Amino acid sequence: MDARDIILRPVITEKSADLMDSKKYTFDVALTATKTQVRDAIEEIFDVKVKSVNIMNVRGKEKRVGRYTGKTARRRKAIVALTEDSNDIKIFKDENNE
Repeated sequence: MDARDIILRPVITEKSADLMDSKKYTFDVALTATKTQVRDAIEEIFDVKVKSVNIMNVRGKEKRVGRYTGKTARRRKAIVALTEDSNDIKIFKDENNE
């Protein structure tokens, strides 16, 4: 698997934004990805040092539109903690350095 196939997208929520201050970043990852694959992919893509990886499975929720019911897709979420001497991951583009 390629590193870009393992890391799908960053998760941007209020809680994940608060975690960024303590060098913890949240990403959606492939359903078959393991902790070591996520660690290697993050280190390769962003050129940082990973301290730890926590992975959780998120179940699909039941949703309704009128009388029709369905489920959202299940996903897998990884919280990646970086070492103290590592660089930060730039998720947002700097307005000054475009």
